[in-house]
Amino acid sequence: MRDPDKPQQIIDAAIRVFARNGYYNSRVSDVAREAGIAAGTIYLYFKTKDEILVTLFREKMTEWVALVRDAIAGEADPLEKIRRIVALHFKMIEEHPALAEVLQVELRQGHKFFRGASAQEVSAYFDVIADVLREGVLAGRLRKELPVKVATKMLFGAMDQLATSWVLGSRGYRLSEAAEPVATIFLKGVCADGV
Repeated sequence: MRDPDKPQQIIDAAIRVFARNGYYNSRVSDVAREAGIAAGTIYLYFKTKDEILVTLFREKMTEWVALVRDAIAGEADPLEKIRRIVALHFKMIEEHPALAEVLQVELRQGHKFFRGASAQEVSAYFDVIADVLREGVLAGRLRKELPVKVATKMLFGAMDQLATSWVLGSRGYRLSEAAEPVATIFLKGVCADGV
């Protein structure tokens, strides 16, 4: 009989193992050992190591998008929403370094990953950012000619690059302290004149 909590236990173990050993150097048996279960048990829930990784990404990104939507829902000012998104992005990376290692480094090594398995989840995050930018344009807070698609990818790219640098570096500084400068630099480029 399948245990409904077991897939989450496996995913949590996989995050730790993939962060510690690297995805390609990890075996399903390593994940099983970390989860405290028999290796065969994993195959009751996941067909392959790739499926564990894809499921991990999908679940974590779905949770993340919901968290961001909730966090900005009560904020009326689109500029403050952007600041919150950036701050949350860096806070999540900083507070979950093993997950950050998997998301920022290990997932990227799968050459087809971002074109296939993750497209819907990444698009959902881009949609949150783009919706806020459109809201800012409509409110007259952001440039009316703002290329929303380009600006969305620029903001994500800035956050993503700083997060990757932090994960790969010595982590001897607070990533969350970069949130305000990143948001300010971005907003200076997209704000309407006089805002």
